[in-house]
Amino acid sequence: MSTESTNAPEQGDPLAPTAPAPRPAMPPSYPPAPAPSAAAAPARRRGGWLRETLTVMVSALVLSVLIKTFLAQAFYIPSGSMEHTLELGDRVMVNKLAPEPFDLERGDVVVFVDPGGWLDDLPPDTRPVWQQRVTEVLTWVGLLPQDAGQHLIKRIVGVGGDTVAAEDGVLTVNGEAVEEPYLREGVSSSETDFSVEVPEGQLWLMGDNRSDSADSRAHLGDPGGGTVPVDNVVGRAFVILWPADRISLLNNPGTFEDVPAPAP
Repeated sequence: MSTESTNAPEQGDPLAPTAPAPRPAMPPSYPPAPAPSAAAAPARRRGGWLRETLTVMVSALVLSVLIKTFLAQAFYIPSGSMEHTLELGDRVMVNKLAPEPFDLERGDVVVFVDPGGWLDDLPPDTRPVWQQRVTEVLTWVGLLPQDAGQHLIKRIVGVGGDTVAAEDGVLTVNGEAVEEPYLREGVSSSETDFSVEVPEGQLWLMGDNRSDSADSRAHLGDPGGGTVPVDNVVGRAFVILWPADRISLLNNPGTFEDVPAPAP
């Protein structure tokens, strides 16, 4: 009778595998780690919320400054020279991508820096110093509209090379009579007769309330003959932001579409 062989090692066999030795228990940490407090979780949540809030606020301020510097800026209207297109106290948003990279056109309403002699000296600011500084900071970051200061707002009537003239209340540009639907009711295009050729790189600007607008006509005797350098233009006003019942776009009315190009 044959016997079946087995793979079981014999006792005392030096080649037999041995069981691994048990690992020693790890000693406890010293000093022992404290158990998490029940109040720690809410504190961590509050800290995370504060960090997120500060991050959002700083990002919003940086974005606001970038927009105001390069794209758009709000301005406050301090006079009635553009009635009734713009009313006293209106807030408008100005597109700072015009004049560059976008071109300015006749009929655009633009904000520009006083070229000299258009505005009187500003009255002293009698508010407390802290209030002046807060206003300056909020204006700088774009959270408040820019005060008029040394800025004005008018409509472009003539661009470089144009001949702008007025006689007996009729306005012409390059010999073409212009009907201006945006003028304040009852106001003629100009009570002052004039004729001027606009130099290249300059603009002829007039208010929509012609009888109450010290515009280019009032500065015919100044250097530049009443024209304003294009470089002085901050941007094109494109929307009324405030008050709420006057929110609307300031589109170019297309009044000057039939005006021929200036003679070479």
